[in-house]
Amino acid sequence: MSILKEKMLFSRLKSKDEEAFIEAYDLYTDKIFRFVYFKIGNIEEAQDLTSLIFLKAWNYIRSNAISDYKTLKSLIYKIARNSIVDYYREKSARAVTTMSGEGEELENKIDEDQDLLKRAELTFDLAVVEKKLMELKDEYREIIVLRFIEEFSIKEIAKILDKSNVNTRVLIYRALKALKKIMEE
Repeated sequence: MSILKEKMLFSRLKSKDEEAFIEAYDLYTDKIFRFVYFKIGNIEEAQDLTSLIFLKAWNYIRSNAISDYKTLKSLIYKIARNSIVDYYREKSARAVTTMSGEGEELENKIDEDQDLLKRAELTFDLAVVEKKLMELKDEYREIIVLRFIEEFSIKEIAKILDKSNVNTRVLIYRALKALKKIMEE
């Protein structure tokens, strides 16, 4: 989606346009799911949390607090990040310490109209990336997903993480260095 179209969609959301929210949902649902999945590692819980994130986003939009953000993307990812933090707080409060779903494939998220070869390549690539990312500490995994999978700018990542642009760049550098070390092993 072009920057202009996203700005227009964001402007429509400021006026609480339900159709604009549906468009935003369609635009970001797969990306948010992928972001959540790489953070929690369980398909079913990632699907539930993704739904909750969009519900929170709609409530946030309806409360007129949307003007604090410059882009729709940064708003949705900030809500997603906070929801993941809440998820882990709840999970630790219930004393549930196991993470299930490691190694599960994301095959059900692949569009049905893709051919079998593309589906196999995507499944293989995601499995390799997932395995290596899961070996990183959470902070590094999150920043790599935001920067290279979700393709956020440094400025957008800094806003989502509540960090300065310089700190964000340093964190990306350290995360890539850690990932390179894992890949070499």
